[in-house]
Amino acid sequence: SRPRAAAAYAAAGGSTLEFDGELPKADVIVDALFGIGLSRAPDAAATALIAAVNAHAAPVLALDVPSGVDADRGFAYPSAVLAQRTLEFIAPKAGLVTGAALDHAGVLALASLDLPQALYHTPPVAELLRAEDLPRWLQPRRRDSHKGRNGRVLCIGGDHGHGGALLLCAQAALRSGAGLLDAATRLAHVAPMLARLPEAMPRAIEHADELHDAIDSASVIAIGPGLGQESWGKQLFERAIASAKPLLLDADALNLLAIDPRPLPADCILTPHPGEAARLLGSDGARVQADRFAAVRALVERYRCVVVLKGAGTLVAAHGRGVQVIGAGNPGMAVGGMGDVLSGVITALRAQGLDAFDAACAGALLHSVAGDEAAREGGERGLLPSDLMPWLRRRANPVNGAR
Repeated sequence: SRPRAAAAYAAAGGSTLEFDGELPKADVIVDALFGIGLSRAPDAAATALIAAVNAHAAPVLALDVPSGVDADRGFAYPSAVLAQRTLEFIAPKAGLVTGAALDHAGVLALASLDLPQALYHTPPVAELLRAEDLPRWLQPRRRDSHKGRNGRVLCIGGDHGHGGALLLCAQAALRSGAGLLDAATRLAHVAPMLARLPEAMPRAIEHADELHDAIDSASVIAIGPGLGQESWGKQLFERAIASAKPLLLDADALNLLAIDPRPLPADCILTPHPGEAARLLGSDGARVQADRFAAVRALVERYRCVVVLKGAGTLVAAHGRGVQVIGAGNPGMAVGGMGDVLSGVITALRAQGLDAFDAACAGALLHSVAGDEAAREGGERGLLPSDLMPWLRRRANPVNGAR
C-alpha cells in the first residue's frame, strides 16, 4: 500500500518535498506521477508539475508510461511528460509504440518482474515488427528464377503535373523485386519515365478502355499515386476496381473511394495516412490520431480488406489477422512521395507471391527500415523518397547478408 511504501522509504533515509512551482537540481528525474490507468487530462496541479519536469535540465526516466500519455491508445494529453527513457513493467504497452506517445516515451525497456508466463492470460493487442523480422518473408530466390515468376506490377496514376508520384512508385516496386513493371500514365510522363527508369514499361493512357491489355497481364495493380480526382483519374479508378485483380489503393484512389464507398475484395490493400483514413471513416484526423488502433480496426471493419494506417508507428491490420505495429521509421520520412514509395514496395512483394496481409506487413517494414538506413547515412532532415531506393534493394535481401 502507499502508506507502507512511504514508511519504508522514510525508514531508508528518504525525504519528501512539497512542490512549490520549481524542482530542485537533480541528475535524473523519475516520473511516477501517473500509471497506466490514467483516463482524463491531468488537473491544474499535475499540469504545473509536468511542465516543471519538462523544463528541467535533467533527463527523465518514466516508470511504465510517461505521465499524461494513454498507455492503450498512444494519445498524449496537452500536458504530458517528455521522457528520454521509459521502463515498462510486466508487459509492453501498445500505446507507447505509435502516434504521439513516440515523442514522449523515448527509448523503451521492459522489466517483466520475473512473473511466470502462466499469468499472461490476455491475448496481445498487437505485434511489434522490427528489422530483424524481415527474413520471415524475404527468403532467397530460387536459382532458376525468371522475371515472370517475380510478378508483373501495373502502377496507375500520374495525371498532369504529378508524374513524379508514379515514377517513385514504379522505381520502388522494381527495387523491391518486381519482375516486370507497367506504368499507365499521361503521354507527357512517358518519355521522362523512360529517361529516369528504362526498366519500366510506361504507356500513355488517355481513356480507361486503353487499360485492357495492361490490366489483363498484371499480377497486381497499384492505383493512386498522382492519380488526381478529375475525369481521367475517376475513369481509371473505376476500371481498376472492376478488374478483379489484386489491388492496392493509395492517395487519390482512397479519396475517390471515400467519396463513393463500395465493397472491395478481401485481398485489397488500403494505405491511408491519417487524413485519408479520416475521410474513409467520415471522421477527422485528430480523432484518428487519438486512437490509431481503433481507427485501423474501424477501417478493416468498414472496408473488409487489409489496411496500412501510415504515420509514426505504422499499423497494419486485417480481419482475423490482428494488428501489427511497424517498429521502424523516422521523422525524416515525413515528406511528399514517401507514400508512393510504400505503395510500390507493398505491390512488388504482393506480386512476388505474398498474400495481401503479409505483403502489407513486410512492405511497410521494409520501407521503414530502408528509411532508417538512409537517415543514418545522411541525416533525417532533407531525406528524400528517392534516397530509399538503394536501401530497398539491400534490405530486401536480408538472408543473403546484403546491407
